[in-house]
Amino acid sequence: MEPTARSIARTYSDRVYPDPWEKVEDYQRVQAYAAEHPNAGRTAVGTALELPAGRVRPWLNGGRPDPVRGIETASANSWLDPECDMAGALVELLAHVLAGGSINETFVPAISIGRRVDHEAIEAAFEAVGVDTHCRHVNSDGRATELYPATDASVLGRCLVAMGAPQGTKTALDAVPAVVWEAPKPIRRQFVEIYVAHRGLFYETKATTRIQEERPKSYIVDLRRLINECVSGNVSHGERGITISANAARELGFA
Repeated sequence: MEPTARSIARTYSDRVYPDPWEKVEDYQRVQAYAAEHPNAGRTAVGTALELPAGRVRPWLNGGRPDPVRGIETASANSWLDPECDMAGALVELLAHVLAGGSINETFVPAISIGRRVDHEAIEAAFEAVGVDTHCRHVNSDGRATELYPATDASVLGRCLVAMGAPQGTKTALDAVPAVVWEAPKPIRRQFVEIYVAHRGLFYETKATTRIQEERPKSYIVDLRRLINECVSGNVSHGERGITISANAARELGFA
């Protein structure tokens, strides 16, 4: 399951390597060769592996490429090729980001507090993947209060991007990320509940909920299909959004 070492590496950019994963592979080749030939210098290693000596030198002296550092951090946090509980927690965090958050230009994810999603719920979502949070814009009239990771923020953001979250604007996303469909049904249900909690419009006089989306129609259709598989009540879609009937909304816990 995403994120993998390869997909995390490819969230980085590099002036030399069009594919940053190849830089990770070259670093690994250098480390393996140096382990087998401990007396070989940078020139000998570079010649043997057909790499410039100047590129090899820092890797022999303890330096690591940024993608390697990111992969190591993700692995240390159990985000890399995640197993059952962590995989579910990451998919749920992805729901928060897609519906009520964003990932900025430095890959830091942030999630906004809403009417149905309070500080504690967002904090718990971050804690489930092993990070504490900071809070910002608490007293701002013009900006929503947001929570963001206190540690390893950019690596967590890269993991979410590798899982299908967009960096920056979300309006171009044209489908529900594949990792959501690959998740067990209870996790897909939790994804839907989180998504609707963030995005569903609240009406004082009726239980019907509507989600407005400025995204391609293919995304709206895909999201409707995901919601529909989780409830027996009616869920319909139009050009700009999804209408969740009162019965379906009650099934999701929104009375």
